[in-house]
Formats: sequence, C-alpha cells, structure tokens
Amino acid sequence: MANIKSAKKRILVIETKTLRNKSIKSKVKTCIKNVEVAVAKGDKEAAQAALTVAISEINKATSKGIFHKNTAARKVSRLTKAVNGIA
Repeated sequence: MANIKSAKKRILVIETKTLRNKSIKSKVKTCIKNVEVAVAKGDKEAAQAALTVAISEINKATSKGIFHKNTAARKVSRLTKAVNGIA
C-alpha cells in the first residue's frame, strides 16, 4: 500500500480511469458483436446500420486514447469487409 499522498491519489485516479476505459471498451465490443450478428444472419440493412454505430463508437474510443489509431482502423476495416461481403 502506498504511503505517500501523491501515490495514494494516483491510485484513486487510475481506478477512475480504469472504470471509464472498461465501460467504453465494453460498449465498443457490444457494437462489434451487433454487426457480426447481423452479418451472420445475412441482414444487409441491419448490418449497415450497426456498422455505422460501431464505427462511431470505435472512433470515439480512439479519440479518448483507449485504442491506438491503427487498432481502430483494423477493427473498422474488418467490420466493413464483413458487411460488404454479405452481398
């Protein structure tokens, strides 16, 4: 356990940030799953709608520093490729 005041504060700040990051990552995972489910069903319109939401959430997470920009680009690319492959 930390004894120094600044170290104790850092522990509290890190806990807060960890909770925020977990929440956002969970939201992104849910959006990705929604796209994958729509693709599995073969529902082009639902997949397209879910893809738009997922891309938006991924970009928000990236702007907040939760994902690296290349990771975000990879996720978006794979989802888009999956949706375009339904045709």
